Amino acid sequence: MRVALFLTCVNDLVYARTGQAVVRLLERLGVAVDFPVAQSCCGQAHYNTGYRHQAEPLAARYTEVFAGYDAIVSPSGSCAAMVRHHYPRMARLAAAEGRPEALPETAVAALPPTYELTEFLVDVLEVTDVGAYFPHTVTYHPTCHGLRMLGLSDRPTRLLRAVRGLELRELPGAEECCGFGGTFAVKNPDVSTAMGSDKVHNAATTGADVLCAADNSCLMHISGLMTRQGSAQHPVHIAEILAATEHHPYPWPHPRHEPAPATQGEIR
Repeated sequence: MRVALFLTCVNDLVYARTGQAVVRLLERLGVAVDFPVAQSCCGQAHYNTGYRHQAEPLAARYTEVFAGYDAIVSPSGSCAAMVRHHYPRMARLAAAEGRPEALPETAVAALPPTYELTEFLVDVLEVTDVGAYFPHTVTYHPTCHGLRMLGLSDRPTRLLRAVRGLELRELPGAEECCGFGGTFAVKNPDVSTAMGSDKVHNAATTGADVLCAADNSCLMHISGLMTRQGSAQHPVHIAEILAATEHHPYPWPHPRHEPAPATQGEIR
């Protein structure tokens, strides 16, 4: 199986540690992972803000860069949802507007399936016990795109419950949005902050060491509020938990959500 890692621009630029974790995890499970260096933004920020035409060249680039693989894996539910749900719609709209060359429907239809990481592990590799070791208490926040658009359901929590040493604690109001929403946080800062503060408060009531999620964009938002409110909890991407073992433990403690010491595009 030829698998490509779609790291996403947020992870590539800020949280390369997550990309490194995905590669370690998948290679431990016997999956050979390629990292196409020509990959770029999926266009979600443009599309969600109403700039569909500006997102089309990024979507077209995605179809070119990831063509020929058996599967594409991403540690981001929001970006995976963008590709799976919005690329086909964008291509149809471009064709209806007489601009089929902007984003050809044939190119989108020919794309390999794009999976969010936990989907790939549970549905494709058919594993829940990935051999991870993480001796900490954890509470899980299901991000909106993963929950509502991808329908991840209990895939992430099934994986977490199989991690040795990990105690999973239920998060009150888990299905409530954290308030990030990309540019929503910029356009509606007061509402975004209030929603995020509720999430931070609910996470604190669990007494867990770690707040885990499958999207670093949401964790970035939550982490900022945790810092401002003096929370002792650590936001950690689920890939970093699943990649941790006794021989390659998670670097605990470390500064909250610290970017990995890697250059742009470097995931190993």
